[in-house]
Amino acid sequence: MILAAGRGERMRPLTDTVPKPLLEVGGKPLIVWQIEALARAGLCDIVINHAWLGECIEAALGDGGRFGVRLRYSPEGEALESAGGIARALPLLVDGDPAAGEVFAVVSGDIFCAYDYRRLLPVAATMAGAAQPHMHLVMVPNPPFHPDGDFALDADGRLSLDGAARLTFGNIGLYDSRSFIDIPPDTRAALSPYYRAAIAAGRATGERYDGPWENVGTPEQLADLDRRLRATPA
Repeated sequence: MILAAGRGERMRPLTDTVPKPLLEVGGKPLIVWQIEALARAGLCDIVINHAWLGECIEAALGDGGRFGVRLRYSPEGEALESAGGIARALPLLVDGDPAAGEVFAVVSGDIFCAYDYRRLLPVAATMAGAAQPHMHLVMVPNPPFHPDGDFALDADGRLSLDGAARLTFGNIGLYDSRSFIDIPPDTRAALSPYYRAAIAAGRATGERYDGPWENVGTPEQLADLDRRLRATPA
């Protein structure tokens, strides 16, 4: 699933007329960089949620055929935040009963990174056999705008709420459908409480990713990233 429902307030005025995931860097929309990376990993069934200017996202991306993927959409009249959006999209994300426990990847549509999504496949296979729902988060070095990080990651890949070696959640994760079945339909719900509950229960793992990663939040950041990408040989 690609999360694409946010309004992108800090990116205004650009996002007054263009949804943030469709803003371009290096000659293509932010969300297309993610679609292509998912396709390279063989993750070709993709659900995109949207709210603000969602019709523009559907018109721009279509059914995903030209990217070698199948795109389906989960429209939200009003953005439901991350957990609420996932809960609404569950019928599209799982093949059967969400209570049976199916594992899927979720990534924000407005980040830029070079993460190899194939790294998630063996982790997902392990999570799928767990008696209780687990989650797995990709962590990145703390960016300047978030110097204190989110969670600590130990050498065995366990996440904890406290610890010296804190990293920032990179907006890429694996989740179990059972984690979201208690969210009433069309309810606004953030993911943060679910992270913290899973970590506190010892049901959250993580990995550190040190490659290119940016949470593109402002027009200045967008323009700077675009300049750097255009200056880098393909």
